[in-house]
Amino acid sequence: MRSREISPARFVILLLQGAIIGTGAILPGISGGVLCVAFGLYEPMVGLFVHPFQSLRKNYKLFIPVLLGCGAGFLLLARAVEYLLTVAAVSTIALFAGLIAGTIPSLMKRSEASDHSAGWSSFVLSLVISYLLFHLLDSATGGSIQPSWGWYLFCGVVWAFSMILPGLSSSSLLLFMGLYQPMAEGIAHLDFGVLVPLLLGFVATLLLCARAVDRLMQNHYALVSRVLLGFVISSTLTILPLSFASAGQAAAAAACFAAGFAGAWAMERARDRRPADPT
Repeated sequence: MRSREISPARFVILLLQGAIIGTGAILPGISGGVLCVAFGLYEPMVGLFVHPFQSLRKNYKLFIPVLLGCGAGFLLLARAVEYLLTVAAVSTIALFAGLIAGTIPSLMKRSEASDHSAGWSSFVLSLVISYLLFHLLDSATGGSIQPSWGWYLFCGVVWAFSMILPGLSSSSLLLFMGLYQPMAEGIAHLDFGVLVPLLLGFVATLLLCARAVDRLMQNHYALVSRVLLGFVISSTLTILPLSFASAGQAAAAAACFAAGFAGAWAMERARDRRPADPT
Protein backbone atom coordinates (compact mmCIF):
# COMPACT_ATOMS: atom_id res chain seq x y z
CA MET A 1 0.00 0.00 0.00
CA ARG A 2 2.03 2.90 -1.27
CA SER A 3 1.06 6.52 -0.93
CA ARG A 4 -1.89 7.20 -3.18
CA GLU A 5 -5.19 8.99 -3.19
CA ILE A 6 -7.77 7.47 -0.85
CA SER A 7 -11.32 7.62 -2.14
CA PRO A 8 -14.13 8.51 0.30
CA ALA A 9 -15.36 4.90 0.23
CA ARG A 10 -11.84 3.58 0.90
CA PHE A 11 -11.43 6.09 3.73
CA VAL A 12 -14.60 4.77 5.40
CA ILE A 13 -13.45 1.16 4.97
CA LEU A 14 -10.05 1.95 6.52
CA LEU A 15 -11.77 3.81 9.34
CA LEU A 16 -13.96 0.78 10.07
CA GLN A 17 -11.01 -1.59 9.85
CA GLY A 18 -9.12 0.62 12.29
CA ALA A 19 -12.09 0.58 14.68
CA ILE A 20 -12.13 -3.23 14.54
CA ILE A 21 -8.38 -3.36 15.23
CA GLY A 22 -8.82 -0.96 18.15
CA THR A 23 -11.65 -3.13 19.45
CA GLY A 24 -9.41 -6.19 19.16
CA ALA A 25 -6.74 -4.42 21.19
CA ILE A 26 -9.06 -4.15 24.20
CA LEU A 27 -11.20 -7.29 23.76
CA PRO A 28 -9.71 -10.43 25.34
CA GLY A 29 -9.10 -13.30 22.94
CA ILE A 30 -8.61 -11.09 19.90
CA SER A 31 -5.11 -10.15 18.81
CA GLY A 32 -4.69 -6.73 17.23
CA GLY A 33 -1.78 -8.16 15.25
CA VAL A 34 -3.96 -10.91 13.78
CA LEU A 35 -6.55 -8.34 12.69
CA CYS A 36 -3.82 -6.24 11.02
CA VAL A 37 -2.77 -9.35 9.11
CA ALA A 38 -6.36 -10.15 8.14
CA PHE A 39 -6.91 -6.65 6.72
CA GLY A 40 -3.56 -6.54 4.91
CA LEU A 41 -2.30 -3.78 7.21
CA TYR A 42 0.36 -5.70 9.15
CA GLU A 43 3.35 -4.71 6.99
CA PRO A 44 2.43 -0.99 6.80
CA MET A 45 1.81 -0.89 10.56
CA VAL A 46 5.11 -2.61 11.38
CA GLY A 47 6.79 -0.22 8.95
CA LEU A 48 5.24 2.66 10.89
CA PHE A 49 6.70 1.32 14.14
CA VAL A 50 10.15 0.63 12.63
CA HIS A 51 10.51 3.84 10.55
CA PRO A 52 7.78 6.17 11.88
CA PHE A 53 8.72 9.41 10.08
CA GLN A 54 9.54 7.79 6.73
CA SER A 55 6.37 5.65 6.85
CA LEU A 56 4.19 8.61 7.77
CA ARG A 57 5.49 10.62 4.81
CA LYS A 58 4.81 7.75 2.43
CA ASN A 59 1.53 6.41 3.81
CA TYR A 60 -0.06 9.18 5.86
CA LYS A 61 -3.28 8.97 3.80
CA LEU A 62 -3.55 5.34 4.83
CA PHE A 63 -2.63 5.82 8.48
CA ILE A 64 -4.98 8.75 9.24
CA PRO A 65 -8.26 6.77 8.95
CA VAL A 66 -6.75 3.59 10.42
CA LEU A 67 -5.36 5.34 13.51
CA LEU A 68 -8.52 7.40 13.99
CA GLY A 69 -10.57 4.21 13.84
CA CYS A 70 -8.22 2.43 16.26
CA GLY A 71 -8.61 5.17 18.83
CA ALA A 72 -12.40 5.22 18.52
CA GLY A 73 -12.75 1.44 18.81
CA PHE A 74 -10.35 1.30 21.74
CA LEU A 75 -12.18 3.96 23.75
CA LEU A 76 -15.74 2.88 22.97
CA LEU A 77 -15.25 -0.80 23.77
CA ALA A 78 -13.45 0.03 27.04
CA ARG A 79 -16.74 1.45 28.36
CA ALA A 80 -18.61 -1.72 27.43
CA VAL A 81 -15.97 -3.94 29.05
CA GLU A 82 -15.99 -1.82 32.21
CA TYR A 83 -19.77 -2.19 32.48
CA LEU A 84 -19.75 -5.96 31.93
CA LEU A 85 -17.00 -6.54 34.51
CA THR A 86 -18.95 -4.46 37.03
CA VAL A 87 -22.38 -6.08 36.65
CA ALA A 88 -21.39 -9.72 35.91
CA ALA A 89 -17.69 -10.31 36.53
CA VAL A 90 -17.76 -14.14 36.59
CA SER A 91 -19.76 -14.52 33.37
CA THR A 92 -17.70 -11.83 31.64
CA ILE A 93 -14.41 -13.49 32.53
CA ALA A 94 -15.83 -16.84 31.37
CA LEU A 95 -16.81 -15.17 28.07
CA PHE A 96 -13.29 -13.77 27.70
CA ALA A 97 -11.73 -17.17 28.49
CA GLY A 98 -13.92 -18.70 25.79
CA LEU A 99 -12.85 -16.03 23.30
CA ILE A 100 -9.20 -16.83 24.02
CA ALA A 101 -9.72 -20.62 23.92
CA GLY A 102 -11.57 -20.35 20.60
CA THR A 103 -8.43 -19.08 18.87
CA ILE A 104 -6.31 -22.07 19.97
CA PRO A 105 -7.33 -24.61 17.25
CA SER A 106 -6.53 -22.13 14.48
CA LEU A 107 -3.23 -21.13 16.10
CA MET A 108 -2.22 -24.79 16.25
CA LYS A 109 -3.22 -25.35 12.63
CA ARG A 110 -1.27 -22.36 11.32
CA SER A 111 1.78 -23.27 13.37
CA GLU A 112 1.76 -26.82 12.04
CA ALA A 113 1.27 -25.61 8.45
CA SER A 114 4.24 -23.24 8.74
CA ASP A 115 6.76 -26.04 9.42
CA HIS A 116 5.81 -29.72 9.59
CA SER A 117 9.35 -30.71 10.55
CA ALA A 118 9.59 -28.51 13.64
CA GLY A 119 8.96 -30.25 16.95
CA TRP A 120 6.52 -29.21 19.64
CA SER A 121 8.99 -29.24 22.53
CA SER A 122 8.98 -25.42 22.59
CA PHE A 123 5.20 -25.52 23.06
CA VAL A 124 5.43 -27.96 25.97
CA LEU A 125 8.18 -25.96 27.66
CA SER A 126 6.29 -22.70 27.19
CA LEU A 127 3.07 -24.24 28.56
CA VAL A 128 4.73 -25.71 31.66
CA ILE A 129 7.02 -22.77 32.45
CA SER A 130 4.38 -20.08 31.94
CA TYR A 131 1.81 -22.04 33.99
CA LEU A 132 4.29 -22.40 36.87
CA LEU A 133 5.25 -18.71 36.62
CA PHE A 134 1.60 -17.67 36.79
CA HIS A 135 1.13 -19.67 39.97
CA LEU A 136 4.33 -18.30 41.49
CA LEU A 137 3.15 -14.79 40.66
CA ASP A 138 -0.24 -15.53 42.20
CA SER A 139 1.42 -16.75 45.39
CA ALA A 140 3.81 -13.79 45.54
CA THR A 141 1.08 -11.18 45.07
CA GLY A 142 -1.66 -12.87 47.08
CA GLY A 143 -3.85 -12.91 43.97
CA SER A 144 -4.01 -9.15 43.54
CA ILE A 145 -1.79 -6.30 42.41
CA GLN A 146 -2.35 -2.70 43.41
CA PRO A 147 -2.65 -0.72 40.14
CA SER A 148 -0.13 2.09 39.81
CA TRP A 149 1.61 4.25 37.22
CA GLY A 150 4.31 1.62 36.80
CA TRP A 151 1.84 -1.21 36.36
CA TYR A 152 -0.08 0.75 33.71
CA LEU A 153 3.24 1.26 31.93
CA PHE A 154 3.63 -2.53 32.05
CA CYS A 155 0.12 -2.88 30.55
CA GLY A 156 1.23 -0.73 27.61
CA VAL A 157 4.29 -2.92 27.07
CA VAL A 158 2.19 -6.09 27.09
CA TRP A 159 -0.38 -4.58 24.71
CA ALA A 160 2.33 -3.53 22.27
CA PHE A 161 3.56 -7.10 21.97
CA SER A 162 0.03 -8.27 21.13
CA MET A 163 0.12 -5.87 18.16
CA ILE A 164 3.44 -7.07 16.75
CA LEU A 165 3.05 -10.77 17.62
CA PRO A 166 -0.01 -11.99 15.66
CA GLY A 167 -1.87 -14.54 17.75
CA LEU A 168 -0.86 -13.15 21.12
CA SER A 169 -3.76 -11.82 23.20
CA SER A 170 -2.34 -9.93 26.15
CA SER A 171 -5.64 -9.62 27.98
CA SER A 172 -5.45 -13.02 29.70
CA LEU A 173 -2.26 -12.00 31.50
CA LEU A 174 -3.76 -8.66 32.55
CA LEU A 175 -6.97 -10.34 33.71
CA PHE A 176 -4.96 -12.80 35.79
CA MET A 177 -2.94 -10.00 37.39
CA GLY A 178 -6.06 -7.99 38.22
CA LEU A 179 -4.97 -5.10 36.00
CA TYR A 180 -7.47 -5.44 33.19
CA GLN A 181 -10.56 -4.01 34.90
CA PRO A 182 -8.90 -0.89 36.41
CA MET A 183 -7.16 -0.28 33.10
CA ALA A 184 -10.45 -0.56 31.18
CA GLU A 185 -12.09 1.81 33.68
CA GLY A 186 -9.26 4.31 33.27
CA ILE A 187 -9.52 4.20 29.48
CA ALA A 188 -13.32 4.51 29.54
CA HIS A 189 -13.17 7.58 31.79
CA LEU A 190 -10.17 9.15 30.02
CA ASP A 191 -8.09 9.01 33.20
CA PHE A 192 -4.69 10.44 32.23
CA GLY A 193 -3.11 8.65 35.19
CA VAL A 194 -3.89 5.47 33.24
CA LEU A 195 -3.70 6.68 29.63
CA VAL A 196 -0.29 8.40 29.84
CA PRO A 197 1.74 5.44 31.17
CA LEU A 198 -0.26 3.03 29.01
CA LEU A 199 0.57 4.98 25.84
CA LEU A 200 4.20 5.51 26.88
CA GLY A 201 4.72 1.79 27.40
CA PHE A 202 2.87 0.96 24.19
CA VAL A 203 4.72 3.41 21.92
CA ALA A 204 8.17 2.84 23.46
CA THR A 205 7.87 -0.94 23.10
CA LEU A 206 6.72 -0.70 19.49
CA LEU A 207 9.56 1.65 18.54
CA LEU A 208 12.21 -0.42 20.31
CA CYS A 209 11.05 -3.95 19.51
CA ALA A 210 8.98 -3.96 16.30
CA ARG A 211 11.91 -4.55 13.93
CA ALA A 212 13.40 -7.41 15.96
CA VAL A 213 10.03 -9.09 16.47
CA ASP A 214 9.10 -8.78 12.80
CA ARG A 215 12.43 -10.36 11.80
CA LEU A 216 11.93 -13.13 14.35
CA MET A 217 8.44 -13.85 13.00
CA GLN A 218 9.71 -14.01 9.43
CA ASN A 219 12.64 -16.34 10.19
CA HIS A 220 11.30 -18.50 13.04
CA TYR A 221 7.52 -18.39 12.81
CA ALA A 222 6.94 -22.02 13.88
CA LEU A 223 9.08 -21.66 17.01
CA VAL A 224 7.56 -18.32 18.02
CA SER A 225 3.98 -19.43 17.35
CA ARG A 226 4.38 -22.54 19.50
CA VAL A 227 5.88 -20.60 22.38
CA LEU A 228 2.94 -18.17 22.11
CA LEU A 229 0.49 -21.06 21.98
CA GLY A 230 1.81 -22.47 25.26
CA PHE A 231 1.45 -19.05 26.84
CA VAL A 232 -2.11 -18.62 25.52
CA ILE A 233 -3.26 -21.99 26.89
CA SER A 234 -1.64 -21.57 30.31
CA SER A 235 -2.96 -18.02 30.72
CA THR A 236 -6.46 -19.19 29.77
CA LEU A 237 -6.34 -21.93 32.40
CA THR A 238 -5.36 -19.44 35.09
CA ILE A 239 -8.31 -17.08 34.52
CA LEU A 240 -11.07 -19.70 34.20
CA PRO A 241 -13.67 -19.17 36.97
CA LEU A 242 -13.75 -22.26 39.19
CA SER A 243 -15.91 -21.14 42.11
CA PHE A 244 -19.50 -19.95 41.80
CA ALA A 245 -22.08 -18.46 44.13
CA SER A 246 -24.89 -20.63 42.75
CA ALA A 247 -25.75 -23.25 40.16
CA GLY A 248 -27.32 -20.51 38.04
CA GLN A 249 -24.09 -18.52 38.02
CA ALA A 250 -22.14 -21.65 37.03
CA ALA A 251 -24.58 -22.35 34.17
CA ALA A 252 -24.37 -18.75 32.97
CA ALA A 253 -20.56 -18.88 33.06
CA ALA A 254 -20.55 -22.15 31.09
CA ALA A 255 -22.89 -20.65 28.49
CA CYS A 256 -20.75 -17.52 28.20
CA PHE A 257 -17.59 -19.61 27.78
CA ALA A 258 -19.26 -21.67 25.03
CA ALA A 259 -20.52 -18.52 23.29
CA GLY A 260 -17.07 -16.93 23.43
CA PHE A 261 -15.40 -20.07 22.11
CA ALA A 262 -17.91 -20.40 19.25
CA GLY A 263 -17.56 -16.73 18.30
CA ALA A 264 -13.77 -16.76 18.25
CA TRP A 265 -13.67 -20.10 16.43
CA ALA A 266 -16.03 -18.76 13.75
CA MET A 267 -13.90 -15.62 13.28
CA GLU A 268 -10.74 -17.70 13.01
CA ARG A 269 -12.40 -20.02 10.48
CA ALA A 270 -13.43 -17.02 8.38
CA ARG A 271 -9.89 -15.66 8.53
CA ASP A 272 -8.35 -19.03 7.60
CA ARG A 273 -10.51 -19.12 4.45
CA ARG A 274 -8.84 -15.98 3.14
CA PRO A 275 -6.79 -16.86 0.03
CA ALA A 276 -3.69 -14.94 1.12
CA ASP A 277 -2.44 -14.90 4.69
CA PRO A 278 0.96 -13.36 5.37
CA THR A 279 1.48 -15.46 8.48
